[in-house]
Amino acid sequence: MNTSETLQQENLRLREELQALKREHERLGSQYEQTTKKVEALSEELAWFRRRYFGRSSEQLSEAEQRQLRLFDEAEESVEDDESGSSSEAISVSPHHRRRPRREKLPESFPVKEIVVDLSDEQKHCGCGHELTRIGEERSEKLDVIPPEFRVLRYIRPKYACKHCEGSGDEEHPAVRTAPPPPAVIPKGIATEGLLAFIITGKFCDALPLYRQEKQFARLGVEIPRQTMADWMIAVAAACEPLYEQLANYCRSAEVLQIDETTLQVMRETERKNTSLSYMWVIRGGDPEKPGVLYHYAASRGGTVAEELVGDFDGYLQSDGYEVYDRLCEHRGLKHVGCWAHARRLFVDAKSLGKNASSSSQALGYIAKLYAAEHRRLSSAGDDAFTEQRRAEVEPVLEQLHAWLEKKALQVPKSTAVGKAVNYTLGQWPKLLRYLEHPQLTPDTNAVERAIRPFVVGRKNWLFSGSPRGAHASAVLYSLVETARANQWEPYWYLRLMLQQLPYAKSPQDYRQLLPQFLRQLGEGPPESG
Repeated sequence: MNTSETLQQENLRLREELQALKREHERLGSQYEQTTKKVEALSEELAWFRRRYFGRSSEQLSEAEQRQLRLFDEAEESVEDDESGSSSEAISVSPHHRRRPRREKLPESFPVKEIVVDLSDEQKHCGCGHELTRIGEERSEKLDVIPPEFRVLRYIRPKYACKHCEGSGDEEHPAVRTAPPPPAVIPKGIATEGLLAFIITGKFCDALPLYRQEKQFARLGVEIPRQTMADWMIAVAAACEPLYEQLANYCRSAEVLQIDETTLQVMRETERKNTSLSYMWVIRGGDPEKPGVLYHYAASRGGTVAEELVGDFDGYLQSDGYEVYDRLCEHRGLKHVGCWAHARRLFVDAKSLGKNASSSSQALGYIAKLYAAEHRRLSSAGDDAFTEQRRAEVEPVLEQLHAWLEKKALQVPKSTAVGKAVNYTLGQWPKLLRYLEHPQLTPDTNAVERAIRPFVVGRKNWLFSGSPRGAHASAVLYSLVETARANQWEPYWYLRLMLQQLPYAKSPQDYRQLLPQFLRQLGEGPPESG
């Protein structure tokens, strides 16, 4: 083989090695790019978990962050200034005022005990020898508290008999006659309506588990075992079942229904492990001025539960992006409304991670304008006028936001936090626009989330329900407590009054009149919550 052929073969080999090295370089470059994206995604996920468990939980923006959002309006503001041909160079500084603690006015309904702090007889004499004359007084008030006071209601039912004939002894004319005991939710036992209302309010309003209430009662000198209280709760919930059904019908009678769900651990479920997760569903509907809140326990998070809960409702169903609600609305022909709070939350999380914070801030700026328009809604304006006013104010902002989202979707990888927020918002876009169609619709499901929050807080204390029966009882009682609060009732007074009148209810209309929305119509009600 001559030298020329050898050089050609060597050249060919080097070319092949070069091509192999180029392919390996491309492969390693692609692998590096994928690894970098994965590292960025994991870093964002780690930062999210750190913020979730160790950072600030509130989504409300600080004053500095709000000022930062206004930076995205500077271009519009400068254009408006140029068009108007005027600009202001004067800078006004608001005066500084020292903040003093404000003392809240004490409720007038509280009993008042007057304590006179007077001068001694010697101090009432002047140095000139004359007696001082009272010319006025100074008053101040302090708040005192006395632990709950227990009292025993002793029912005395006199017995009567005829000394002449001693009665016939039949059922119509018994020999000894006594008045029947007053009807009660729990006819036998020591629990009165007041005690039951106190225990229910403690657990379902103040998140106090029954074992803690057992200790509280013991400190006050009363022994009430937690199992006894648990039996009472189940008995009260069973007696309130017709009320619960009326509340469900009331919630579904509205044009707008909000729905949400959260996890729950229930012991002794049929053919399920105790570690399995169940769910507490919540709907909020009815008259917006007199809303109803309904809790519903189920072992599943499937569509059959949602369909059962919605029932014969026909209108606007507002929820988060859970796909079960999409299938439900499509199957039932309901108008599905999205939630801007869930879309906003993704941008808030992305902003807290630091990556592409400016993009998240810009999205939050657009969403803030939507809420600013919502906060300006006038109670005096009619529904049609408000709908037109809101649409005229919001639609231009939505057009700008949609164009911005489509642009960002091409620029930002889907795996990043900002990318996930952008693509989620675009995927929910038709549903996010639908709140403009009806005056009772709001941009988000915050109302039903506020209704479900007391259950989430309580769950941190009592951790699980002991049985499916107990979980359903909790759903019934939570429904009544949260509906009472939504209608400005102090829960204890509502429960006390309702339980007093519950044994006399016979017809569905009687039970409906015992709902918090209508109970005041039966007479003068107890104090409302502040």
